[in-house]
Amino acid sequence: MIKSNMNLKSKPFLLKPIGKDYLWGGSRINDDFSKGIDMVPLAESWECSTHPAGVCSVDSGEFSGQLLSEVLESNPEMLGTNNNGLSELPILIKLIDAKQDLSVQVHPDDTYAKVHENGQNGKTEVWYVLDTIGDTELIYGFNQDVSERVVRDGLKSGNIEKYLQRVKVQRDDVIFIDPGRVHGIGAGVLIAEIQQNSDLTYRMYDYNRVDKHGNKRELHIDKSMDVLDFKSSKELKQPLRVLKYRKGSASELLCRCEYFQVERLLINTERIREMAGFRTDSTTFQVLLCIRGCGVMSFGDEVIHIFKGDCVFVPAESCEYRLHGEIQFLRVGC
Repeated sequence: MIKSNMNLKSKPFLLKPIGKDYLWGGSRINDDFSKGIDMVPLAESWECSTHPAGVCSVDSGEFSGQLLSEVLESNPEMLGTNNNGLSELPILIKLIDAKQDLSVQVHPDDTYAKVHENGQNGKTEVWYVLDTIGDTELIYGFNQDVSERVVRDGLKSGNIEKYLQRVKVQRDDVIFIDPGRVHGIGAGVLIAEIQQNSDLTYRMYDYNRVDKHGNKRELHIDKSMDVLDFKSSKELKQPLRVLKYRKGSASELLCRCEYFQVERLLINTERIREMAGFRTDSTTFQVLLCIRGCGVMSFGDEVIHIFKGDCVFVPAESCEYRLHGEIQFLRVGC
C-alpha cells in the first residue's frame, strides 16, 4: 500500500508510457519523441493510462516507479470531485504512428458495452493531428446513407471502401469520433488520441493483411452491425478555436464532451522573468501532454524538465506550478 501524504498528493509528476507493437505501426514515436521503447514496430505509446491492457508508471517525485493505477487507488482524491467514487482514470491518452492504414473500425457506446462487454466503458475519442507525411487522409463515416445489407456485402466483396468518406488532414487538425461512426487513420498520420478509458474496438475491414505469423486479424462484423450508424456523415469541419491570452501563455478549447475536455496550451516566456502560475481546483485532475518544444515546470523547490512527448499528471487541487520555456501542451481534464 502506498503511503498517502497530503503534501505529496498535490504535486505534479511525470508518467512513463507503455508501447504497443501493432502491425501497422512505424518508428516515429521513438524517432520524434525519443521514447526509447524497445519495440518494432511501435504503433502506439499509452502516455496516460490505468487500463489493464497497458498501465503507465510514475516517472518522477515521491511515487516514482509505482504504477499509476496503484497511486490513484490509494489516493482517489487526486481525480477530483467530478470523479468521486473512481479509483482509476476515466480517460486514456495515446500517441499513434500510422505507418500503414489502420483497420476500418467502429466503437460501441457505454450502453452497449455495459451489456455486451462485461460492464466495460464504451469509447468516445478525439484525435489531434501532430504531423502528416505526404497527402494523408482519414476515414470519417459513410459518404452516403447505407443499409446493413450494403455494408455486409461490401465487407464480403472488398468493395466497402467506395462507401467510406475520406477526409484530407493536416497538422493541428482536430477530429472528434463518437461511438457508432465508422473510421480509420490513414498511413502517414501521427496523432495524439484522447479517449474514454476503454480498449474496445470492433474491426470491420483490415485490407486482408496478415500478421508476422501469417494470420489475418480477427474481425468483429456482427458487433459492428449492432452499433454502427448507417447514415452519411456530414462534412468534417474544424472547431472554432479562440485563443485566450494571459501573461506568458495562451489557450484554446479544442474539444468538450461529457467524458473529457481538451485544450491546447501555448507557453512562451522567452522575454518574461515572472509569469502567472497554474493549478487545478478540487473538481478534476489535469494531464499535460507536451506536443512541441521543451521547458521547465517548477513548484516549490522542485523542478521537472519537460521535453517534446513528455506527459505530466497534475492531481486535483494541486499546488501552484509554473511553466517556463517555449512549449505547447494538450491539456486534458474531466
